[in-house]
Amino acid sequence: MAGNSAICRRCRRAGDKLFLKGLKCRTAKCPMERRASTPGQHPKKQGAIKLSEYGKQLAEKQKVKLMYGALERQFSFVFKKATALKGVTGENLLFLLERRIDNVVFRLKMAYSKEQARQFVVHGHVNVNGKRVSSPSYMVKQGDIITINDSTLKNKEFVEGVIDKRMNIGIKLPEWLELDKKDRKGTVLRLPIRSDITAPIQEHLIVELYSK
Repeated sequence: MAGNSAICRRCRRAGDKLFLKGLKCRTAKCPMERRASTPGQHPKKQGAIKLSEYGKQLAEKQKVKLMYGALERQFSFVFKKATALKGVTGENLLFLLERRIDNVVFRLKMAYSKEQARQFVVHGHVNVNGKRVSSPSYMVKQGDIITINDSTLKNKEFVEGVIDKRMNIGIKLPEWLELDKKDRKGTVLRLPIRSDITAPIQEHLIVELYSK
């Protein structure tokens, strides 16, 4: 897992909060609140950097890749899949990324950050419809049930100190998901729509980039 400062540098480099560290990103302790500049030996204030149209498109793509933890090859694959679906390509791209199991685990408040959610999945702590899933890029479908596997639930210190504590934080769930805190179970009520995604994303720039 990347160090705390390294994770925060990703947001400063992107110029937007990526909410990679969960709750801390919503507080005054967030480095983006205290240091609105790019990382490095010669930092520049956000907004002071003049980007070409291509630069803006590339920066938006990099930001969304970081936000969802997708590698270049994965991102290109998801974009290709988005173009094959009916509807607006940019929105389809976001819907597919939003359905990644690591993102869903984070949205369900089963982990403190997207980075931690990704680690939970990779280490086999998460089940979908009773079957263990270990790939963060796995995409959930409507009706899927997301749970913590039984072997993980036996670790009471971990469950009570991490999972239960996080679930009881007053952060609103997206309307396309439902959480049963008692049974530590999440349900995909429907697939996400554009209004469910509140992060500052200009997906049309990514579509323009791939259209070159």
